[in-house]
This record gives sequence, structure tokens and C-alpha cells, in this order.
Amino acid sequence: MSTLSSNAVTTAELEPATYEPLLDQVEIAVLAPGADPRWSLTGGSDGLSVLHVEATGTPVEIRLSVPLGDAAGYWHPQAGWRRTLLADWEGRARVGLVDGLATGCLYDHAGATMLAFSAADPVPEVQLRFGVSEENDTFVVHMELPASPGPHRILFVPRSDSVATAMRALRGWYAATTPAMPVPESARLPVYSTWYAFNQQVDAEAVEAQARLAARFGCGVLILDDGWQRLGSGRGYSGCGDWLPDTDKFPDFASHVARVKATGLRYMAWIAPLLLGPAADCYAQWSPFAPAPARAPGAYVLDPRRPEVRRHIVEMCTALVRDHGLDGLKIDFIDEAMVYAGDGDDIGHALTALLTDLRTALEAIRPELLLELRQPYVGPGMASYGNMLRSFDCPADATANRVRAIDTSLLAVGGTVHSDMLLWDPSAPLEAAVRQFIGAFHSVPQLSVRLDRLPPEQLDALGFWLGQWRRLRPQLLDGRVEPGRPDDLYSLVESSADGVSVVSVHSERAVSLRPTAFEETVLVNASDVDRLVVDVQDPGAVVDIDVHAPNGRMIDRGRIDLSPGLHSLPVPRMGLAVVRRSS
Repeated sequence: MSTLSSNAVTTAELEPATYEPLLDQVEIAVLAPGADPRWSLTGGSDGLSVLHVEATGTPVEIRLSVPLGDAAGYWHPQAGWRRTLLADWEGRARVGLVDGLATGCLYDHAGATMLAFSAADPVPEVQLRFGVSEENDTFVVHMELPASPGPHRILFVPRSDSVATAMRALRGWYAATTPAMPVPESARLPVYSTWYAFNQQVDAEAVEAQARLAARFGCGVLILDDGWQRLGSGRGYSGCGDWLPDTDKFPDFASHVARVKATGLRYMAWIAPLLLGPAADCYAQWSPFAPAPARAPGAYVLDPRRPEVRRHIVEMCTALVRDHGLDGLKIDFIDEAMVYAGDGDDIGHALTALLTDLRTALEAIRPELLLELRQPYVGPGMASYGNMLRSFDCPADATANRVRAIDTSLLAVGGTVHSDMLLWDPSAPLEAAVRQFIGAFHSVPQLSVRLDRLPPEQLDALGFWLGQWRRLRPQLLDGRVEPGRPDDLYSLVESSADGVSVVSVHSERAVSLRPTAFEETVLVNASDVDRLVVDVQDPGAVVDIDVHAPNGRMIDRGRIDLSPGLHSLPVPRMGLAVVRRSS
């Protein structure tokens, strides 16, 4: 019987096990019913250690235990807002290819890691139990892995200065072992999405008007979201399944797509290929293959373990792209497949087969294919199947957008991390609009407002911030990122590359500054005060500083001596300062 699904309230009540030292202060116990499991830990040149557990053909439970010490929080891909220390009677997760990863990182109040691990194989379904053991003054992680034909492998990162540092090591291992999908240049450009701007009330004329404006602002892609398809009205999903254009909204969908692409944008459309609704014409044919109701209201979930379902989805998506000239798809609700988790064959292997066939078929007609995946199915196991990795929906929530984008980026392999679509109230103060953009600054921004309804000052701000984002893209997308502690919600994020550092400040605090270490430092003030306090950590330097208001207007320019210690810089809230070493 699985100890993770037992009636024991805490891990201390489970069957005792013999623990042995693993690395640092981590101890391990391995259980395998009916077998005599053996384990070994080997080190690699990349600084990682790999745990091998030999128990061929048998499910394995791996227990990890760490003294509490000065523990502050525990991050894992499904953490959401619960990233502090849970008790072991409430820390539970079931993960798989499209819903998280068997990864976790315990860290202390200095931000240093105490335990950082990840399953080498991201496909199988894994059950986890984790949290503070009140009886033993330890933090525990119990992983239950399904039977495997070969050794079970778990990656461990030795104690590191920060969660981001540990995740970089894991990300590097996955990148070296996973054939990632190519990333076209357009996947690294700002996106215009119709979702928040229109919801389902889209039509050809309105979308084309926004496309022309989005192209002028430097967007590279338009995503037509839910509502383009027949029966695509109402917030439920009872009409999903046929995936045919609504001819009332788009009388000639292919011609519409061509007109949008003539503006210079690439064109993608939303699809939820696993959802099947009772109102769809194909429901009678495919309902026997969709026995489980979806969490998405009104629909059922096609079972991807059925070969005929996989063939049907590949043919349907291929026809949509080919017949209408699309450049790719926004693939939604893939995680609904987890309704079949634990029900016979592993769902991850079926989805691997489906997604492999889908990518192969689509790339045959679109060599520079764009595929968007959404949190939570953006982990390393999906690197071969998508090149745009988007944060989960968080309308008008700049904090959530920042946190979710950085969470995604910690283990993103291959693809480019995108924000959730930016939504704001055009009648709100300018700072409210800019706050949304700053929340997405360290990812590819996706816009979803009616551009033709924005007041002039917001349009000026949009142009300025998009311009700064494009200029700083090498740092923001490809640089070394240090976002701080996860439980602090990444309130100070630094991205650096090529002698340029970009620092986004989201709370009132002293910001460490090293003016001699970088040719240029960009300070983004997303706090609620009209200044930034910097603490110069190196010998200091004479610098030139340009200060911009939220709308981009230059409000101050000068030369100052940033000597070691504290300085107050007059940067307005939602403003930006560019600090350059004086020649």
C-alpha cells in the first residue's frame, strides 16, 4: 500500500525506515515493497549529484529528511502562493509531464538552499508528501515513483547561495539532455492577444484593426484566443470539439489571417484539443473516448491514451494550421489529461506520444512553428513540444504575473517565457497601467487591451516601455537572473548580461548597487514611493544618470558621484533611471 495515501496524519506515524547520510545535511531512506533496493550517489562535472536507485520493476518510495535549522520556505512548481513552510500533514502534490515536476527546494532566511532536488525523468506520475515534521524537528520530502525498467534517478544540487542558482544547475542538466524545440525570432517578440481585450467577442474587422496598431508598437505575433470557433460563446466549454471557424465572425478565415500577416505579424489561434462538449457536432462520435468530465465547465476530456484520440487531435490541429495559413497554435488545457492520472497506463507517456506526433506533423507544413504552452505544463519535459511558455492567467494582477513568470523561468528549457496577457483600466491613473507592464518586464510581454481606446499618455508609456524592453531584451530574456527568495515574491529582480544590469524594485528597500561592475545599470521603480535608495557596495564611481517618468518623458539628467554607502535617487514610482559609468 502507498504510504503517501495511507491514513497516517503525519509522516512520523508512517512505517519506520532506516536513514543514511546523502549529502550536506540531507538524509535518505529508500523503500520498495517486495524488493531489496540499493542506492548510490555519484557526482558530475556540472556540480550536480545523481542518486541512482536500483529496484527494477518495483515502485519506490524515497524519503528525504533535513534538520530545520534556519529554514524559511519551500519552493516547488505547484507552490502557487504557499511557498513558506507547510506542515507535513498538508504538503501533498501529484505531478506529471503536464502538471508540475518532482522538484523541490528548501531554503533558509539568507536565501541559501538546504535541499534542492529534481527527478531526472519528468514524464512519469509521481506522488509527493512534504513539510515540517513537528515530531522530529525536520523538513521531510517523500516521493513515490512508479515502477521503472531501469534505475530511478534523482538529481541533487549541493548547498547553493540562492534558489535561482540551484535551479540554474538543474536547468543546465535538462538543457543538455533534452532536445528542445527551436525558438523562432517571433517567439521572442511582444505579442498581441485578443483574450482580455475582447474575450469571445471577436470578429475579423476588430482583430485586424488591433493588429495594425500592434505591429506599429513592435509586436511580432497575434494570438486569436477563444471565440473564433463555432459555438465559441459563453464562458463554458460545452461547444468545444469541432474547431471550425465561426463564419458570422470570420466569413473567410484564411483571408483574414492573410490580412493580419500582411501587417508583419505572425498569426496563432487558441485551441483546447482535449476538450469535448455535448453541443459539438462530433460529440456523439467521440464521447466514448472522453469518459471523464473536465475541470473546465461544460466539457469532457478526450483520453490521450487511446491511439485513435491521438490521431484525431493531430489531424484536427494540422488541418486548422494548413487550411487557414496559421503560423502556430496556443494549446490550452493539456493539463486536463491529469483527470486520468493513476487510472491504468501512465498519462505522461501517452501525452509524449501525442505531442511528438503533433509537433512532427505541424513542422512538416510550418518549419518555423510557434506553439504556446501554459503553466503548469511548461516544465523541462515539455521542452520538445513548445517554444512559448506562458504564465497562468492572472488578469490585472501585476504581482502574480511577475511571480508566475519567474517561477516558470526557474526551470524553463529551450522555450521563451511569456507573461500572462496585460490588462488594465484605460481610465485608471497612468501608474496603474505601467505597473502591469513592469510586472511582465522580465519575460516576453503579451498585450491584451484595445489599443485604439487608450488615452495618449498611456500610448506614450506603452511605446516607451516596449522600446526599453526591446533594447534590454538580451538581459531580460538571456541574462543571469537573481530574483531573491520565493517567499518574498521576488520583490527585487536583477537580470544581467553583456555589462548591463536591469534591476526591478517592487518594494521600499535599499538596493545593492555596483556601479563599477557594469557599464550600465537600469533601475525600475515599481515601489510605491518616489525615490530609490541605493547602497553602493563597491568602490563607487562617477556616473551619468537619466531619469524617466512613467510615460517615458525625461525628467532629470545629470552626473553624480556614487560613493560607497547609501544614496537616495529621485526616481518616480513606475519610473526608470539609467545609470552609466562616466567616461
